[in-house]
Amino acid sequence: IKGMRLVVATHNAGKAREIHALLDGHYEVVTAGELNLPEPAETETTFVGNALLKARHAADRSGEVCIADASGLSV
Repeated sequence: IKGMRLVVATHNAGKAREIHALLDGHYEVVTAGELNLPEPAETETTFVGNALLKARHAADRSGEVCIADASGLSV
C-alpha cells in the first residue's frame, strides 16, 4: 500500500541505504536501528530462518509490518 510504513529489521547502514533506494516512494521505510529496537541473536541454521527470526522480533516489538534479510558471509 503506497505510503504505508514498513520496518526493515536491520541495524546495518549499508543495507538500510539499499532498501531505502529500492522502496522509497512506495513505502515509508524505517529501520529497526532507527527505532532503537534490539537486535536478536541469529540462532537459526539457515539464512531464511534468521531472516524470519529478525522480522518477527522487530514486528513483535514495533507492532508494525516488518521485513528482514540474512545474507551472512558465504565462502
